[in-house]
Amino acid sequence: MDESEMVAFWRCRLDEDEQAAREALARTTTTRRMIGGQWVEDTVQPPEWRRSTWSPQRVLAEVAAKRQRLAHLAEAVEAGQDSYDLASVLLPYELLPYANHLAYKESWRP
Repeated sequence: MDESEMVAFWRCRLDEDEQAAREALARTTTTRRMIGGQWVEDTVQPPEWRRSTWSPQRVLAEVAAKRQRLAHLAEAVEAGQDSYDLASVLLPYELLPYANHLAYKESWRP
């Protein structure tokens, strides 16, 4: 199993997740409307946000947390420390959410 290739794959997927979340945030608009004789600002979110618990803020927070885990796992893989075995065991599980991606390798499946 090539852990360094898995680390690179995960970094790319996190970049894609972050980009998608930032693009979704850019689609948020603020409108003003009159309610009871007063102007009220209202944030309008894309329909996909209202249909699920998905939000760009949550995705960005999740990406940030995953980047921290990735940094520690990559450090262990590169250093070949005692924690390397644990990193080798955990890394495939971190990639499972991306198993449908074209670049995902079945040999990475835990």
